[in-house]
Amino acid sequence: MLAGPADVAGWRTAARSLLADGVPAEAVVWSTGGHGDLFAGADAGDAPACSASAPSISVPREFVELAGVGLLHSDPGRFDLFYRLLARVAANRTALGDAADPDLVRARALAKAVRRDKHKMTAFVRFREVATEAGPRFVAWFEPDHHIVEATAPFFVRRFAAMRWSILTPERSAHWDGADLMFAEGARRADAPDGDALEAVWRTYYANIFNPARLKVSAMRAEMPKKYWRNLPEASLISPMIAEAARRTSAMVAAEPPVPKKGQRLMSKPIAPLSPDGNDIDALREEVDGCRNCPLWADATQAVFGEGPDDAEVVVVGEQPGDREDIAGRPFVGPAGALFDRAAEAAGLDRSRVYVTNAVKHFKFEPRGKFRLHKSPSTSEIAACRPWLARELSTIRPRLVVAMGATAARAVIGKPVKIGEARGRLTTSAEGVEVLVTVHPSFLLRLPDEARKREEYDRFVADLGLAAPFVKAA
Repeated sequence: MLAGPADVAGWRTAARSLLADGVPAEAVVWSTGGHGDLFAGADAGDAPACSASAPSISVPREFVELAGVGLLHSDPGRFDLFYRLLARVAANRTALGDAADPDLVRARALAKAVRRDKHKMTAFVRFREVATEAGPRFVAWFEPDHHIVEATAPFFVRRFAAMRWSILTPERSAHWDGADLMFAEGARRADAPDGDALEAVWRTYYANIFNPARLKVSAMRAEMPKKYWRNLPEASLISPMIAEAARRTSAMVAAEPPVPKKGQRLMSKPIAPLSPDGNDIDALREEVDGCRNCPLWADATQAVFGEGPDDAEVVVVGEQPGDREDIAGRPFVGPAGALFDRAAEAAGLDRSRVYVTNAVKHFKFEPRGKFRLHKSPSTSEIAACRPWLARELSTIRPRLVVAMGATAARAVIGKPVKIGEARGRLTTSAEGVEVLVTVHPSFLLRLPDEARKREEYDRFVADLGLAAPFVKAA
């Protein structure tokens, strides 16, 4: 007997006890105390309650996370399914590796549906203001498909910590008073307000951000099913805007193009050819030291110029110096640089024959206590540094440029680049240089999941392997 349909902790305790006693899955009937999950014809009154303690069982974290999500599904057979899986995983920790196993396929499908439902709740809850004696309270109505209210409510606590709010659903309701999160029985749609004074403002905002040229009706309906429309203040605008989309798109195409922003003008401006006296790396380094083309120089310790052979066949371009590079005055000496060195060695790329530099020459950061946290450079800052990078490349004249990260790719190619689409294949810049786009090593360092980190590291090594043949032996 579980405390309710979302009693994951109770299921874990009971499952551990049952498994320790060697009880097979077919001998267990799970009940949620009259909450509609009783099945197999058993009498709920005969079911024992979960004990307060149970022996521990060692299982992979992947299973714990999978069960924690999948058990929130509305499928009445979910408790039995995950108990069967628990017994198998406890006996064989590699059981989760069988991608074709029917129980595992079903469990992952349940978890996927729950995650989607949680996402819908965070996306489509709309609060309406209600006046109370204690002050304004914000109330929303939502109809989840699964038992997700208690698991999703902390998201709203973090997002709306300063508000007093309630989220009402048919099964369970969540209430936040500014200090404590509480749960109560479900409510009726009539208990929630239909609108408030802010809805007109929200509709105006939604109408102004709607882009008819990017409208895909089927995709929109898949992401925002009609069942949620009646709770959304912007829903009344959707049908008219879809009907007007074609006309508005034609008007946008026929209109005069807008004047580019300053950064865009700089990025599109052709780089002036070098004078004969400008083709010297040392002279160029001295010029960069005095660069004042953007505000980044004011807070940085120094400009960080490129480093390596001035006749290198391959130039590797990063995004910008980090904290250690800013202090040392040398590129690629921090954690990301160390990871690049290791990956280059694994890829057979002779690091001593490679010239390394950055698209932006000064460290952009945000002070946080004693630390300086990396902050991505803006379009105008990338554009301000692009002539320096172009002159480096014109001086060295490499056979290949490896652009690591979106900032580097944009600076080298001269326009925004989607790393996922461009990585791992050669393209040509406006100056006629072969370019290989890949991720920045700092992306790998930020990945929390070790399995994903190993997978992405292997892809990064494979990308660098494409550059290795361009390097001539010393």
